[in-house]
Amino acid sequence: MLTVRIKPETERRLEALARATKRSKSHFVERAIQQYLEDREDIALAKAVLARREPRIGIKALRKKLGLDH
Repeated sequence: MLTVRIKPETERRLEALARATKRSKSHFVERAIQQYLEDREDIALAKAVLARREPRIGIKALRKKLGLDH
């Protein structure tokens, strides 16, 4: 269980969305937190990969290598 405080305007918007979609406010808060965590995990992973200083390939070269350039 978690209790959070949000700005009144944010809560009004959240309540309006919940009413309009017939979903709970908790549903949207949970989804938002999940998305935020996934994004932060992706950023941390990307930073770790970049820190290894391995050879990189550009998008054009990758498309050509994979046979996706027509």
